[in-house]
Amino acid sequence: MERQSKKVVCTNKKALFNYHIEETYEAGLVLKGTEVKSLRLGRASLGDSYAEVRGKEIFLVNCHISPYPYATHDQHDPLRPKKLLLHKREIRRLIGKLKERGLTLIPLRIYFVGGKAKVELGLGRGKKKIDKREQIKKRDEERTILRNYKIR
Repeated sequence: MERQSKKVVCTNKKALFNYHIEETYEAGLVLKGTEVKSLRLGRASLGDSYAEVRGKEIFLVNCHISPYPYATHDQHDPLRPKKLLLHKREIRRLIGKLKERGLTLIPLRIYFVGGKAKVELGLGRGKKKIDKREQIKKRDEERTILRNYKIR
């Protein structure tokens, strides 16, 4: 069995700062042709995106995939909701988890595996302002320790 490499297109750096990620899921993306080509060029952003449940399906909302520069016509809408492909039992489990107060589905990164576009979703709980401050303080302390260690 050969291991397939992941080609990461974009990551959501804000997600790990703003949320405590409890679980992660891998989902396929339903895309149009120009969206796939644009993704292969690395022209995507997960800035303020999130996943939401509509009926018995899950969609990725506010994920910006730039228009493909070499397409002549039939361009895609950059912010259109993209359907996510998950197993039924995973969707049912996620719907149950999302009914809990404070949990949301956040895309962590988009990547290609074996030629197929995938998105890694994190089931996250929002951090409080105090938690964010502590994280910044801890990071600054680690930097100063490393800086002092390099000087000596």
